[in-house]
Amino acid sequence: MRLLYSIPPFLSLCCFVFLGYLSVWRGRKNRINRLFTVICILGTFLYIDILVIFNCKSPQTALFVSRLDHFFIIYFIPLYIHFFHAYLKIPGRIWLIRSAYLFAFILMCFTPTPWFIADMQRHAFGYFGRGGPLYMLVGIGSVCATAYVLMLIRRAILRETQSILKNRLKYIFCGFGILGLLIGMNTLPLLGYAVYPLGNFSFIPLSFFAVGLFRYDLLDMGILIRKSVIYSLLTITLTLLYALIVTGINMTVTDFKASDSAYFPLFFFIAVSVVFGPVKTRIQILVDRYFFKGRYDYRQTIKQLSQTISTVLDLRQIAALLVETISGSMQVSHCCMYLSDDSMPPTYVRFRDNEDPSVPPAIISGNSPLVIWMQRHLQPLHKNPLMKHSVDAFTRQVYAELEIIRAAVVFPMKFENTLNGFLAIGDKKSGDLFLAEDLDLLETLANQSSLSIENARSYHKIEDLNKNLEEKVSERTLALQTALTEKEKAMELLIRSESLAAIGTLVAGTAHELNNPLASAMGLIQSTLEELSARNDTPLNSAILDDLEFAGKELTRAKAIVSSLLGLSRQTQTYTEAIDLNAVIMDALQVLRNLYKNQKIEISEQYAEDLPLVTGNFAGLGQVALNIIQNAIQAAAPSSGTIFLKTDVDRNHHQVIFECEDTGPGIPDAIRQDIFKPFFTTKAVGKGTGLGLYLCHDIVERHSGTLTLEKSRGQGARFVVKLPFELKTDG
Repeated sequence: MRLLYSIPPFLSLCCFVFLGYLSVWRGRKNRINRLFTVICILGTFLYIDILVIFNCKSPQTALFVSRLDHFFIIYFIPLYIHFFHAYLKIPGRIWLIRSAYLFAFILMCFTPTPWFIADMQRHAFGYFGRGGPLYMLVGIGSVCATAYVLMLIRRAILRETQSILKNRLKYIFCGFGILGLLIGMNTLPLLGYAVYPLGNFSFIPLSFFAVGLFRYDLLDMGILIRKSVIYSLLTITLTLLYALIVTGINMTVTDFKASDSAYFPLFFFIAVSVVFGPVKTRIQILVDRYFFKGRYDYRQTIKQLSQTISTVLDLRQIAALLVETISGSMQVSHCCMYLSDDSMPPTYVRFRDNEDPSVPPAIISGNSPLVIWMQRHLQPLHKNPLMKHSVDAFTRQVYAELEIIRAAVVFPMKFENTLNGFLAIGDKKSGDLFLAEDLDLLETLANQSSLSIENARSYHKIEDLNKNLEEKVSERTLALQTALTEKEKAMELLIRSESLAAIGTLVAGTAHELNNPLASAMGLIQSTLEELSARNDTPLNSAILDDLEFAGKELTRAKAIVSSLLGLSRQTQTYTEAIDLNAVIMDALQVLRNLYKNQKIEISEQYAEDLPLVTGNFAGLGQVALNIIQNAIQAAAPSSGTIFLKTDVDRNHHQVIFECEDTGPGIPDAIRQDIFKPFFTTKAVGKGTGLGLYLCHDIVERHSGTLTLEKSRGQGARFVVKLPFELKTDG
């Protein structure tokens, strides 16, 4: 029967060894894992001690082993408190931990003496120690430590809001918390009570803790549960149970004669085999329900999605299919896809979110720590709470960004070692961790989707090239037509320029030819008037004198017009002559007199006296004045209107100013910025070339001046020409 009594402590020993091995093998060597490892070592010592004294034949040997073991086990109480302070990140209370270690150290000094363990008692299950006077303190300390720790865990569970962290604390409470209570119950037989040590059943809470360790990674070891591992452990457990049943039945039926029959082992084997298979299947179903709630067909999911997205060429539709597949298969809180754009460096834009469209941020910079990490490693990134307290500042920044986008795990979407984007997936709604199968599926889906997205982008690029090619052909055709039109206009302008030049030459020649007869006629009339005025003997007819004087005036005016034509038609390109701007304007008015003399137009002239001379080309500035005044006359006609001509000087800026303002309809605001462009005209076809103001603007710029359209005092147009003049220096 001792064998049966030894099975519970043996199972507890196996659990401590297994958990200690995991902590050493997969632990991250932080304070929590180190404390957990030491607790597993002490638990191993404790159950080795129990197995030895249960099966020891000498009470002296059992007493020596028990005292030696308690030399270390006494530190279980302070380590238990210290572990939960570290795990729950409880600030302060260092005094409590130090007091617990001091308490254990003092009791440790008495462990080899009868004050701690007096002697060994014989029980049905084997030897077990009887505590001395000081052992009562161990019982009190165990009760207080267990109650304190359970209270801390319960408070943490009530405060926690995240389901996954709340589930982790529940497993800690039911696993490691109850463990302390059971081990503390081992003090009952030491205090003289003839009961089986309940601490031997520690394998029950330890098994529960191991389940939580795999499901929720309680110690942040990065352990991910796999179905194959669970099924293997299930098979081993059932095999051990089978062995226990065989051993127990063998011990029970040894006194029966039927056990000596050759058919009994065969019958027993068949009976156990028949029961073993269905039990294993039933337990496997229960394990699947508990560990793998909402299972999915791994291969079927990949096959269906691959077949679907391979034919989709729209990025948003691919994102929607991927998110819906992951959400339906994994039952996650949210899932979104970030894809790179064409900027440099690229930014990553959120394309789709299954439930929460307000998940911040919508855009992630290409220089963010998370993107840099993904570009460096091109591997899945699982959020681990240890990253938050890492000594590496960059790791802490990556963790902070995972918190911002609420991602429990991130998968890169890579193509030819380039990061096209990534999947950000939140926690499962159930609060469970992601299984290894989950991560395999998600990584495969991410890679498949990355290839589909690249295909879609390539297709759209080709489609855009085709569209752009057609548009470019149309644009080039239109540009060619425009160029031909411009060429025709330029040819027409050239012809008109040549014609104007020829007319100018003709006008200059004609004016020279007219000057001589005009001068002769004026001289003859003047001499006739003088002779007639000098004769006193013959009475003169006053009407004849008036007619001769009128003819002289008309000839004088004709000569002035001819002089103006000569000035305005000079074909010189010199820009160095001194020019009186008042004279330029007066000559232009002489030439345009016939245009306005028969219309109801009033010309208001206001010329500045002592106007400084400007350096330039008389004919060019004459053309400017001629075009501006002519436009004003046309704008003021046919109704009565007024044209204001004014010259002034701005001595502060060394400029001579010419203003021409009319009372016409004015120029609309919509075209004011276009009036100085070539070939732009508001006149009817055949009435204007659209070059007058353009040429005027060009001539004024050659004189280092400005021609602007200013705001009128009324509703008409007001053009202002400003030309620089040189200051005279006293020599």
